[in-house]
Amino acid sequence: MRRIVVTGLGLVSPLGCGSELAWSRLLAAHSGLAILPEWAAALPARVAGMVPTKADDPDGGFDPDFVVPPKDQRRMDRFILFALVAAGEAMAQAAWAPSDAHTMERTATVIASGIGGFPAIVEAVRITDQRGARRLSPFTVPSFLANLAAGHISIRYGFKGPIGTPVTACAASVQAIGDAARLIRSGEADVAICGGSEACIDLVSLGGFAAARALSTGFNETPARASRPFDRDRDGFVMAEGAGILVIEELEHALGRGAKPIAEIAGYGTTADAYHITSGPEDGDGARRAMEGALRQASLKPGEIQHLNAHSTSTPVGDVCELEAIKAVFGRDGKIAVSATKSATGHLLGAAGGAEAIFTILALRDQIAPPTLNLENADAAAEGIDIVAREARRIPMEHAISNGFGFGASTPASSFDAGIDGERHPAISKFVRFARLNVLICDEREIDLCQFICALYLLA
Repeated sequence: MRRIVVTGLGLVSPLGCGSELAWSRLLAAHSGLAILPEWAAALPARVAGMVPTKADDPDGGFDPDFVVPPKDQRRMDRFILFALVAAGEAMAQAAWAPSDAHTMERTATVIASGIGGFPAIVEAVRITDQRGARRLSPFTVPSFLANLAAGHISIRYGFKGPIGTPVTACAASVQAIGDAARLIRSGEADVAICGGSEACIDLVSLGGFAAARALSTGFNETPARASRPFDRDRDGFVMAEGAGILVIEELEHALGRGAKPIAEIAGYGTTADAYHITSGPEDGDGARRAMEGALRQASLKPGEIQHLNAHSTSTPVGDVCELEAIKAVFGRDGKIAVSATKSATGHLLGAAGGAEAIFTILALRDQIAPPTLNLENADAAAEGIDIVAREARRIPMEHAISNGFGFGASTPASSFDAGIDGERHPAISKFVRFARLNVLICDEREIDLCQFICALYLLA
């Protein structure tokens, strides 16, 4: 079986742009959450994880100008710009810039988004209502289609291999990584640009999630305290935006061109809950089966895992489901150090899995588990689980897991594996990546679009 390694990381996040900068801020227990602007004053939830501007954050602010000319930016929704910037960083680190036709045809592009260009859709509706449909731009539809993040990356760099866009809610970018790994394993590609992007800090998305009572509302004046995974006082998730992109490739291909592997993808699996439209089973059955399946494919036992980056979004029900799944797989003896990085970034929805894959890989590289902010009084369900609270912790680790859950119809799970030795092969940490999605089973009630979208993410 072809072995697959990660050679590049790119990140746009509320903690700043650039994987190393955001990682250093995460380890220092910085929060990327802030109070929303005045346009959101009427919303019950006033906190979000917004990507900083250059004016607000000279070191880590978002600057798409070096990737996309300003005139072209007007034709793209923000999630596309996030993806282009993150992909640029990942490819620069991987030193991947093919110029011959064969290599371009062997490069896949798989970029996910849970929501796509909602802000562009909202603006199109506003123009239609106020000025008429004839005033719409010819770039309206291409600006919001979810697959155009992958499309723009492919076009910009000339990648002509397989292309795809999972839209499986909050696990979308995990599925993108898993799908990309499958393409390489099957021999359809040698290299893949994969991950996810999301940019939906807008009234429709925020208002819809608020209507579903999915968002935190109790910390509007203290935004850094709003995302509280596993804490008894958690009251919902904090919506965030950003992109997490990886460059992955076949091992011998990477070594042959002198690339430095960071992690190896050892396996990928998928399950479904087939349970309910807005919640998973209380025992975390789907998550448990996804983790166990991925461990089997990676030829790892639960006792070989030292670190887990939890999906936990700070929702009252979702966090408990995950805790039960963790205990079912890894036991209750506290031998695995658990971190919840959404406490610092908020929930990037369809981009969360890509961002957290990056954090978990960097945790393995640096042998340090990032902190879980705001864990002041742990939920009773967390008894027996070693949660890394408030401060980063140095621990020796060889294998790690990062969970990613969401509603939808599949449960992707990828694993990253160490085991390359000798002077020729750099050390590669084992990394296991999981995601779970609940099957959408609609009951007979009528629900409008906003409520349906909120239901998709209620526990994601």
